[in-house]
Amino acid sequence: MSLQEINQKIYFIRKHRVMLDVDLAKLYGVQTGALNRAVRRNRLRFPPDFMFQLSENEAEVLICQIGISSWGAS
Repeated sequence: MSLQEINQKIYFIRKHRVMLDVDLAKLYGVQTGALNRAVRRNRLRFPPDFMFQLSENEAEVLICQIGISSWGAS
């Protein structure tokens, strides 16, 4: 993934710059589920604000920003 592609995958949510799990997984060459499991198993290695789940409203806003995607906006 090029630097430009990475920059396009960064969104502004809750006053923070964030990347979606699906994009991080692609960046690291792993499956999304495997990335999420690894983070859950090793929570103490990450800062408290490393991961959060979008509210329904936030998900709708994000879908509007990036359009309907092949990953289903999960």
